[in-house]
Amino acid sequence: MLGLIQRVSEAQINVSGKVVGKINRGLLLLLGVQKGDAERDVSRLVNKVVNYRVFRDDKGHMNLSLLDISGELLITPQFTIAADTKKGSRPSFSSAAPPDEAQALFDIFVLQARDLCAVETGVFGVDMKVSLTNDGPVTFMLSS
Repeated sequence: MLGLIQRVSEAQINVSGKVVGKINRGLLLLLGVQKGDAERDVSRLVNKVVNYRVFRDDKGHMNLSLLDISGELLITPQFTIAADTKKGSRPSFSSAAPPDEAQALFDIFVLQARDLCAVETGVFGVDMKVSLTNDGPVTFMLSS
């Protein structure tokens, strides 16, 4: 399971011209589910995302987590993160989990994250427009 996190001052997701998820200070998470991922991977990545220290402390160092700042989390399903880009000039999605398995794990991820912080989401399997103000910019790729 892969997650690209971006520290944001604001972010939102639109579907068909309607805002479906919106946050202020926090993290935008683009979540990719790979073949072989299981619920144990979900738990590991949820904990890593909410505890990853990417927010500045009073000395300006990245020492605070999403939980430390009571930040918000905007999660969007992003199967393209699971692409294999090692060969050629076109991505292969053979390592991505099938849609039904990916959606089930995405849903579990959202439920577990909601137990820890304020969560908004995108919509699985639809075309979304994601807008954000990346604070820093600060962006990290995490894996379970």
